[in-house]
Amino acid sequence: MPQVLVTGATGNVGRAVCRELLSHGCPVRAGVTDVTAAHLPDGAQAVRLDFTDATTFSPALQGYRALFLLRPPAIARVGPTLNRLIDTASAVGVEHITFLSVAGADTNRIVPHHRVEQRLQRPGPFTWTILRPGFFAQNITGAYRDDIRKGGIIVPAGDGRVAFVDARDLGAVAALTLVDPSPHAGRGYHLTGSRAWGFGEVAALLSEVLGRKVSYEPASAAGYMRHLHRSGMPAAQIAVQTVLHVGLRRGDAETITDTLPALIGREAIGLERFATDYADILR
Repeated sequence: MPQVLVTGATGNVGRAVCRELLSHGCPVRAGVTDVTAAHLPDGAQAVRLDFTDATTFSPALQGYRALFLLRPPAIARVGPTLNRLIDTASAVGVEHITFLSVAGADTNRIVPHHRVEQRLQRPGPFTWTILRPGFFAQNITGAYRDDIRKGGIIVPAGDGRVAFVDARDLGAVAALTLVDPSPHAGRGYHLTGSRAWGFGEVAALLSEVLGRKVSYEPASAAGYMRHLHRSGMPAAQIAVQTVLHVGLRRGDAETITDTLPALIGREAIGLERFATDYADILR
């Protein structure tokens, strides 16, 4: 059974990956910036890994043969961070890397994930798998949570529709590619939910589940950037968030694929179940 280093292990997807790997019996090392404060699934070993401190890379990877890699939202410069970690992984004998990218990153040069994908696909001693999900359902309880608690969803998506994908499903897919990389080596998977939702429909669903009115306020790109700036978000992260959400107007996240259920052998978790499971976070 492969030993796997998981980055972003305290976030929604990273935590789901840890749980799935542990359920397969894989030894899991969770790369975190603060080992003493990390709340991890039982059985995961914490090790210090800081994307902004390259001296932590080799010790964290030492002895492990697989890496789950994701880009923290605050990391905009991937060259000295994620790509340098890939270089280190190559040097210390990592055999497979699964990277959590975003839908369209193979052709969209604006998003930082594009440069990581390019680095992975250079000839090297390891195999790779790229996961390209659409918008996470967990954005609702993360990026949109404070606005929803105040009564609304504020994004510059217009009438765009989104096939939200649950981070728990992404964890299941990622674990499959890490437990047995061979069938997935050199593959890129576009992963979506089973239904595309308009944000007005999302607001109506949340209103029903929470028992109070939740509205959808379509914002302009400039208005959304000001809104994020007031929340204290870093400028680089504001730019990425705005680009991704404006793309929803063009239908960037409305396409539905059957890749996810084909890989995990069951239906994707629907937004109705997600809203019920996470309702307490939004109350």
